[in-house]
Amino acid sequence: MSKYELPEITYGYNELEPYIDAKTMEIHHTKHHQKYTDMMNTALEKLPKELQDKNIHEILTNINLIPSTLRSAINFNAGGFDNHNLFWNNMTPNGGGQPNGKLSEEISSTFGSFEEFKTFFSTNTASIQGSGWGWLVYNKESNKVEFKSMPNQTSPRTIGLTPLLGLDVWEHAYYLKYQNRRPEYISQWWNIVNWREVENRFNSI
Repeated sequence: MSKYELPEITYGYNELEPYIDAKTMEIHHTKHHQKYTDMMNTALEKLPKELQDKNIHEILTNINLIPSTLRSAINFNAGGFDNHNLFWNNMTPNGGGQPNGKLSEEISSTFGSFEEFKTFFSTNTASIQGSGWGWLVYNKESNKVEFKSMPNQTSPRTIGLTPLLGLDVWEHAYYLKYQNRRPEYISQWWNIVNWREVENRFNSI
């Protein structure tokens, strides 16, 4: 089994300011994401060889195949590893705006309009109790996009959903700048969403 490494972020820690400050980005990436990476590698080493050879997406999608003694550690740490990979790529300097093409159509079909989606996503993500994530996901069963909140670091993949756009509302993601003002953090985050990346992810399904 080859060990996973902390992925690099493709922009500087300061390049999402003033919406997310450089210090928060640095700590979030080099401390929190690094910890999920390290703990995931430790848990993966204990898996049977046939599971070790699967990629993280396959492992999370088939979480019930993980031995019960390791399932919680894999769910939390592999989820944290994958969630954050998506999170960094879903943000970009000079982002924001709205999606285009098929994704825009699907969002309007499900939520009524982009603005209604944005309000629904923001309200329901802000109301997550404790730590967790708000997600725009694709549900292959209904062939539609939908909103899903997930606790802690649990990936939408573990319940058969494909993550498209995720927002981390653990306090370490925003507390240095926004303190307890989670709704303000969410409101500002829309200015740096990388819709091109989200569209590419949706179009590749």
